[in-house]
Amino acid sequence: LSALGNVISALTDAAASHVPYRDSKLTRLLQDSLGGNSKTVMIANVGPAVYNFEETLSTLRYASRAKFIKNKPKINEDPKDAMLREFQAEIARLKAEL
Repeated sequence: LSALGNVISALTDAAASHVPYRDSKLTRLLQDSLGGNSKTVMIANVGPAVYNFEETLSTLRYASRAKFIKNKPKINEDPKDAMLREFQAEIARLKAEL
């Protein structure tokens, strides 16, 4: 989980030029979800028990850093489909001119 923390720190730090996704299998799997092309929901599970205080505090710190990650989701579209749609629109426009 420390590798995940390093990735989150790099994603929230504007000065970071490198995001260490390759440091673990987990971060490599989550690469598209963390700062990538998707909408992501992260849930932090904490408990009120005193004996879990340190773990709860650590989880809340993690969640506090994670909330500043900005993803840029976009529609994944095959370029051929986009070109086909443009051609169909052009055909319709040319037919309308006739």
